[in-house]
Amino acid sequence: MWRYAELLPVRSWSSVVSLGEGWTPMLSSRGLARNLGMQRVFIKDESRNPTFSFKDRGLCVAISKHIELGAVSFALPSAGNAAVSMCAYCAAAGVRAHVFMPADTPPVFFRECEMYGAETMRVPGTIADCGTRMKKLAGDWVDLSTTREPYRVEGKKTIGFEISEQLGWNAPDAVICPTGGGTAIVGIWKAFNELEEIGLAGNKRPRLYAIQTEGCAPVVRAIENGQDDIELWQECRTRALGLRVPKPFAGQLILRAIRESGGSALSVSESAIDSMRDAVARAEGLNVCPETAVACLGLKRLIELGKVQTDENVVVLNTGAGYRYSTSISVNGRNPVYL
Repeated sequence: MWRYAELLPVRSWSSVVSLGEGWTPMLSSRGLARNLGMQRVFIKDESRNPTFSFKDRGLCVAISKHIELGAVSFALPSAGNAAVSMCAYCAAAGVRAHVFMPADTPPVFFRECEMYGAETMRVPGTIADCGTRMKKLAGDWVDLSTTREPYRVEGKKTIGFEISEQLGWNAPDAVICPTGGGTAIVGIWKAFNELEEIGLAGNKRPRLYAIQTEGCAPVVRAIENGQDDIELWQECRTRALGLRVPKPFAGQLILRAIRESGGSALSVSESAIDSMRDAVARAEGLNVCPETAVACLGLKRLIELGKVQTDENVVVLNTGAGYRYSTSISVNGRNPVYL
């Protein structure tokens, strides 16, 4: 990822905390494309990052920059992957980490954060409730909540740089983004604008599609209603934990990027997530997370609606590894464990 250092905000190499993040493969799908009736589909496999999700990009840059600015403690409300990522980078940097996760987050996330030496808090409710609890406790930490500081977006935009470079400095026709906090949408849009400014790419932009589930679709509702900002989604329920964000903080930026790109947003059925995960595993040999299954369901629906043509170049973001999300089972009648 640091191949793009001149386009990132960290100025002192001594402040960079890197675990080898970025430059993840762009897999040319065969089975998934065939199943969807597409000539080609690319899977940007972000599960190859150090802590197995795309969160590493933003948190690597944010922590590095804030350390450069003198920070020694960080806090974050998270649905899981971002918490693990922040804790890993804080451990590598020798600084303190405090994470707040919904109490029903799979136990593996808490265990990994604790393994890295972080202070972890279990909070009833959603990531919004975690943010509220974090504010009430207000420590001497830097708040790394999604888009509440600028540097996570700066790291996440490197996904857009890599997509362009891996396609010969060209833009795909569309990028399919499972969307919770919306950092990927904002970052990818920023990336293609910057690449044109410095002359590495032309003025073509990918259409950006935000995909959510019917159980939590505040971005979809805002797009469909022509709103300028995103309103709170009540009773936010979805198994795709990374998408369980009732009100993204950067609502205006998300909606602007989607509309300027000529893209859109749609929601898919919660009940189809597991079957799509199985389908991708059998077609591609990839154990994708529920959020990526949501993106694949969204692509299928976009094709059916005629919004994506079967001969277009489409990139689907695989935002994280699936192993943390396996279905819970009961062992000898005791509490569920996660495999």
